Amino acid sequence: MPIFEYTCSNCGHKFEKLILSASRERQLKCPECSSGDVQKAISLFGTTSSGSSQASAANCAPSG
Repeated sequence: MPIFEYTCSNCGHKFEKLILSASRERQLKCPECSSGDVQKAISLFGTTSSGSSQASAANCAPSG
């Protein structure tokens, strides 16, 4: 199911919303200030791999 992240342009509140159709996205309002001026935010996502978590963490460690 598509869960999207949004940021309110009016108050800056960040929130997530399950959107089942594009028409519902147009009716979206900020849960804090009720403004309809919300923008879709860029979301991060998680993945899994077949390797160990220690190996994955080592690959992400900063060098130097």
